[in-house]
Amino acid sequence: MIESGHGSSTEIPVALSSASVYPLNVHDAFAVSHDLGYDGVEVLVTGNQVSQDPAALNRLAERYEQPIMAIHAPTLLLTQQVWGTAWNKIESAAAMAVEVGCDVVVAHPPFRWQGIYATEFATGIRRIMEEYGVRIAVENMYPWRARGREAKMYLPHWNPIPEPYEFVTWDFSHSAIADMDSAAAFRDLGERLSHVHLCDGKNNGKDEHLVPGRGTQPVIEGIEYLRDSAWDGVVAVEVSTRKAKGAGEREAWLGETLQFARRHLAPVSQDAKGGSAATQ
Repeated sequence: MIESGHGSSTEIPVALSSASVYPLNVHDAFAVSHDLGYDGVEVLVTGNQVSQDPAALNRLAERYEQPIMAIHAPTLLLTQQVWGTAWNKIESAAAMAVEVGCDVVVAHPPFRWQGIYATEFATGIRRIMEEYGVRIAVENMYPWRARGREAKMYLPHWNPIPEPYEFVTWDFSHSAIADMDSAAAFRDLGERLSHVHLCDGKNNGKDEHLVPGRGTQPVIEGIEYLRDSAWDGVVAVEVSTRKAKGAGEREAWLGETLQFARRHLAPVSQDAKGGSAATQ
């Protein structure tokens, strides 16, 4: 695995999701990640050929000194045509993770219409994890609403907490739509929490993936909980920059989010702890 030349003093690495530079491509994600000083990249597999090619991804990781820290399988509605069947998407993502030197695969829960894949999802991902030696971390989603009523989109559910998934990815924007408290979810998940998508959101039905602090989620409380609980996962910034006015604003938002993460993930010194206790 490539060692980043822009490492921070935090023990928890901060990666940049390639989704954060959309509509730019995965090559741009590596360049932006390097320029801003991230610790690595999470690759979202899309219709872009480079995002599907482990050899090309390894070349980008080498060129930009940005290790690949997670592979996001193409399990979104917008990537239904990528890599064929639902199970092939998961297996191919697991195989790619091995080839690029990471051990986390992010996957969305199944859609209700996906038949046996949906009903046997928990068992199937367990088999693939054992075969490839990776962690498949199922991401929290949110309820879809139509005409004021919840549409049953996911099977068994959009909320992974009560499901028998060994590993979970938590996304703050999805949590906002679902009107859930991410900090409380982190405590409930315990060691099952394997990966975090850092962003923010509001309970307005829109999956906005805002810069932290621009929404309503307890992002600071959640991130500092990770810092204080000896968590050993990766925080991946997944902020939407589609509305940014050019590269300058995009990089400003992603730079601001990186600094937010570094600030709240930085280990607290014993002196600082003592000072806090003394002022209480």
